[in-house]
Amino acid sequence: MDFEKRLQQLQQAHERELNQPNEPEELGNGIFDRYKNPVLTATSVPLVWRYDLDPATNPFLMERLGINAVFNAGAVKWNDRYLLICRVEGSDRKSFFAVAESPNGIDNFRFWKYPVNMPETGEPDTNVYDMRITVHEDGWIYGLFCTERRDPQAAAGDQSAAVAQCGIARTQDFKSWERLPDLKTPSPQQRNVVLHPELVNGQYAFYTRPQDGFIDTGNGGGIGFGLANTMEPAVIDKETVIDKKVYHTVYEAKNGQGPAPIKTAYGWLHLAHGVRNTAAGLRYVLYMFMTALDDLTNVIYKPAGYLLAPQGEERIGDVSNVVFCNGWIADDDGKVFIYYASSDTRMHVATSTIERLTDYVMNTPPDGFSSAKTVRRIIRMIDHNQSLTAAEVQ
Repeated sequence: MDFEKRLQQLQQAHERELNQPNEPEELGNGIFDRYKNPVLTATSVPLVWRYDLDPATNPFLMERLGINAVFNAGAVKWNDRYLLICRVEGSDRKSFFAVAESPNGIDNFRFWKYPVNMPETGEPDTNVYDMRITVHEDGWIYGLFCTERRDPQAAAGDQSAAVAQCGIARTQDFKSWERLPDLKTPSPQQRNVVLHPELVNGQYAFYTRPQDGFIDTGNGGGIGFGLANTMEPAVIDKETVIDKKVYHTVYEAKNGQGPAPIKTAYGWLHLAHGVRNTAAGLRYVLYMFMTALDDLTNVIYKPAGYLLAPQGEERIGDVSNVVFCNGWIADDDGKVFIYYASSDTRMHVATSTIERLTDYVMNTPPDGFSSAKTVRRIIRMIDHNQSLTAAEVQ
């Protein structure tokens, strides 16, 4: 095919994808509205990142730097634009961060000109991913992410053993980043660490996920909480598990904090992911809970089960049957944009409101932890609805 003709076709296809309007799915569950199309995929990445457009060095217009997936994005409203700080994974399996922005938070997301050129520490990362964004009261915007390196204790023939820790960077414009030392905690490894947006008694508050190994949490036990005196360096001396794993729940195998919590009049809204094992492998879903305004370690409401689970095509991808969220945005008018990835492959959006989410968290029954209690709740609901019908007949 002619070079110029192929280039024109690539450009037209790329623009069609970026300009495609997104519409909510019909009806929904009353808690949130899903949207029909992903907001970002691997083909959303700019052509100039993937293709050498010089016919002298790439006469067949081949994709030279392949992109495998765009997923697990932090999110923030900045200068009246909706920003996603995405995990972009190349075909070489290396992840990096890149900023995409939208005028409405629903569609027309476009990546900035360059990906994030994240500084390294004295011990360079092999891989970085899953950034959580916190606009902190100290005036900085922090990005906390997983930094992965090969386990130095691994046997020579073991090329899969890794060590995960929490990397920390801060910025004022999302273009220039200052790398801070990695977070230090009592746990051998860390993932899913999130910085609370406010100081607690003059200290920086963190939600952690203490774990013994790269994959297995071991004695970690759930979502942790800890305090550090400063960010330079951030050191947590004690972790307290505030939301533990529980047998035969959607968070029995692992759980972790999603984005930074949202402050409401009733408490802090938290979005987290829960993991359980199945015959088909691990299944990731999203769930919510609320902590007290005056005590971040006190979970005051927690609905049973999941808020959002993969459905339809969301079930299929590099790591199937997974939804994961590390970014949401609460607008001034109370609208909430929940940005979630499906199957480690693509980014989606669901929308709700503070009012709806607080109603869901505060008024949905908690887990009874047995089949019998679930049945009794259903019967009470049936009886309540029948009493309403009888009253209407009278």
